[in-house]
Amino acid sequence: MLTPTYPIRTARLVLRPFTQTDLDELHAFQSLPEVARYLYWEARSRQETADALEKRIAGARITTEGQTLALAVERTDTGALIGDLTLCWLSAEHRRGEIGFVFHPDHHGHGYAQEAAEALLLLAFRDLGLRRAVGHCDARNTASAALMRRLGMTLDARLRENQFFKGDWTDELVYAILEREWAAGRGTPA
Repeated sequence: MLTPTYPIRTARLVLRPFTQTDLDELHAFQSLPEVARYLYWEARSRQETADALEKRIAGARITTEGQTLALAVERTDTGALIGDLTLCWLSAEHRRGEIGFVFHPDHHGHGYAQEAAEALLLLAFRDLGLRRAVGHCDARNTASAALMRRLGMTLDARLRENQFFKGDWTDELVYAILEREWAAGRGTPA
């Protein structure tokens, strides 16, 4: 079970539950074709973003495996919503979860996604008690793959032509990090 104490603060960001007031800023990046390029959905209409926002609002905590925590990422200096994080509890027995991240392209290249994802891994390992966290991406999504490597995640698999994705057979990359690797990277005991 995971009910974070909100807001979660990092050096430059605030991670918090989504609210109805996030619709305009969430739609500002979910409606962009370049954001949806490697995601399982197309650029979203305002109504599709509103529907997605309802699911995110309901994801402020995890009570059972199979649920997904959804966090809004905003900049401390401007208050702007710049990203969307997810943590799915895949298995209680095996202590496995999956992380995900989507950021507005205007905020790429400043380390915000890494800063937010590091806070997400802290929740995954320290608070939810996971042993292993994974992340998936289309092999063409070099930015996401690079971020997962910077987080200390290791490429576990390249699933060749694993999915028919938006008209093409594509490779899927699976990255993973174990709790002990994460702790060692932070200089803390596992």
